[in-house]
Order: sequence, then structure tokens, then C-alpha cells
Amino acid sequence: MDKNSIHILIADDDPDDCLLTREAFRESRMTNEVHFVHNGEELMDYLRHRPPYEDRQRHPRPGLILLDLNMPLKDGREALSEIKADENLRSIPVVVLTTSSAEEDIIRSYDCGVNSFITKPVSFRGLLDVVQTLGRYWLQIVELPEEHMKP
Repeated sequence: MDKNSIHILIADDDPDDCLLTREAFRESRMTNEVHFVHNGEELMDYLRHRPPYEDRQRHPRPGLILLDLNMPLKDGREALSEIKADENLRSIPVVVLTTSSAEEDIIRSYDCGVNSFITKPVSFRGLLDVVQTLGRYWLQIVELPEEHMKP
């Protein structure tokens, strides 16, 4: 299995956080393709290949989702529940990466089936450390099902 072909989907509505996350991936020299969506509805449209995400070559099934909880239209909590309730999506690993450190959010996320919960660091150096750790764990150490390698 070529771990570089695992696509990463990031759901985050904050443009600054998206820019910093993209830069952290670049600085970490991770060659995995990264896609961004900006609310829970876009996330579900992407995962279900609904317009404008119907092209599976340009919008492949992710092997890892990084999910912010606080987004407009449909928040990350609702999207997580939908993903984990869907037989075709529930095996995709989801890591909550959010500003929240509320115990209620942590408990609810794990109850809904999240694979990890990480509070966003306040510094770029902290974000870089998180991205490098996520990369090592999810893209080098963990064995993922072959279905995550298919577009």
C-alpha cells in the first residue's frame, strides 16, 4: 500500500486556519493530496460525490478526515454523526481538530465514533508538530483498509 496516495480531507471554515494547515503540511514535506471543504454540508457533499464534487478523480475518497467542530450550515458534530452512521463512510478515520477543549465535545465526539480528538494549538510551531505527528501515525504507522486507496 502506497501511503502517499492516501488523500486527506480537511473540513474547516476558518480561512486563516486552512492556510496555516496547508503550510504545515507543506513544511512537513507530506506529499499526500489535501482537499479542503468549509462547512459540514460541503463535507457531506464531497463524501457522497454530490455536485460540485461528483468527479471522483478530482475529489477522491479520503483516507483521513480532519474535522473542525464549529462550522456553519452543518457543524462538525452533526457531520461526524452522519459519517459514522453511514455504512459506506464509517470506516474513514476522522480526527477532530478544533479550538474546543470542552469535555462535552470530547465525550460526544468519541461517543459518535471519532478516532482522535485534538485541540488546535495556538502557535504555528504547535500546529506543525500536530501535522507531523498525524502524518507519522495515520500515514506511516497505521494500516488502513485498501478501500481508502481507491479514488
